[in-house]
Amino acid sequence: MKKGFYTIMSAQFFSSLADNALFVAAVEMLRTNGSAEWQRAALVPMFALFYVVLAPFVGAFADAVPKGKVMFISNTIKVVGCLSMLLGVHPLIAYAIVGLGAAAYSPAKYGILTELLPPSQLVKANGWIEGLTIASIILGAVFGGQLLGDRASAVLLSVDMPFIDTGIDTAPEAAIAFMVVLYFIAALFNLRIPRTDSPLQPIAHNAVDLVREFASCNSRLWNDKLGQISLGMTTLFWGVSGNMRYIVFAWAAAALGYGTTQASALAGVVAIGTAVGAVVASMTVRLDRATDVIPLGIAMGLLMLVLNFIHELWLAVPFLILLGGVGGYLVVPMNALLQHRGHNLMGAGRSIAVQNFNEQACILGLGALYTMLTRFGTSAFGSITIFGLLIAATMWVIGRWHKHNLRDHREELDRLLSIARSDKH
Repeated sequence: MKKGFYTIMSAQFFSSLADNALFVAAVEMLRTNGSAEWQRAALVPMFALFYVVLAPFVGAFADAVPKGKVMFISNTIKVVGCLSMLLGVHPLIAYAIVGLGAAAYSPAKYGILTELLPPSQLVKANGWIEGLTIASIILGAVFGGQLLGDRASAVLLSVDMPFIDTGIDTAPEAAIAFMVVLYFIAALFNLRIPRTDSPLQPIAHNAVDLVREFASCNSRLWNDKLGQISLGMTTLFWGVSGNMRYIVFAWAAAALGYGTTQASALAGVVAIGTAVGAVVASMTVRLDRATDVIPLGIAMGLLMLVLNFIHELWLAVPFLILLGGVGGYLVVPMNALLQHRGHNLMGAGRSIAVQNFNEQACILGLGALYTMLTRFGTSAFGSITIFGLLIAATMWVIGRWHKHNLRDHREELDRLLSIARSDKH
């Protein structure tokens, strides 16, 4: 791997670590403020909101500006979101601002991989960056929970600034203040990301042109015989996985009687499996064989149903690792295939923005569904059943879709796969 790749990985690690620790702190802030449970569930779709709304703009922005600079600006926006939460803005609104920063960050983060590395290294690169991202999710979830504990929060609250009343008086506020430090560390790495040789693409002069261009890119990827399959798989995977971040908290409370700190550790356990699956996939699956993992999508949906029958920690931990591992092994080849097709069709930043739009729209839609179910009293077990059946059925449909393409568009698929197989430069 090129030297700049490790700088990108470092920046991503600290930014994602802060994102996930902040989620835990925001959940606890809403809980201690006496907010309804549906508001805690709404954190997930609120984070996804700007991914969907700004999708036509952030991809073009990432292609028009050096991607390291885009990532630096995005981290600054995340800091603004943290500070807003500390200054009394409602956590749902402040967390949406952090989501705005993340929406701008993602096309640059993934787009620079296709500019820096040859297609032959994309699966490996995705495996490592996804593995590191998952590691940051593990540590972020656990770290955020530990910061809320009595011992860590007491240390943080004892730190004060001379002659300044910070107004930070609770454990969630102290944890959120610490997130600002992590975002600043990520920003320092952003400044060290190298400029690639890929030419910058001019951005359209008005919003209507950007929306029209984005719609064209979205249509182009959905009409591509490999792009549509990989986009469908990753969209559903991240739609469900994004909401599972909170569902694990609700399930841990219902099945094990856990609070926020303990449940955050279990959220990290899922991510351990995902990291292992991602790294194994990066070492064993070639880009031209990425579609072989489609049946694992059905298995992942059915495995989710088993959670309803687990009420002991000694069973929960290995099962959650298994569930995460299946997901990690599934998503890395699909991500790499999607990035490869998108880069060839429209450019890195725009293709990642299309991917984010679809994935985050799924997170937003499923999050709204889960929030509504919670609002009307559906248990965590009922929500898990709905989500598990939904993912299994939809993955089955995607598998049938791919078989249809193989039957009716064999020549086109063989040509596209031969490009993925032979493109080594």
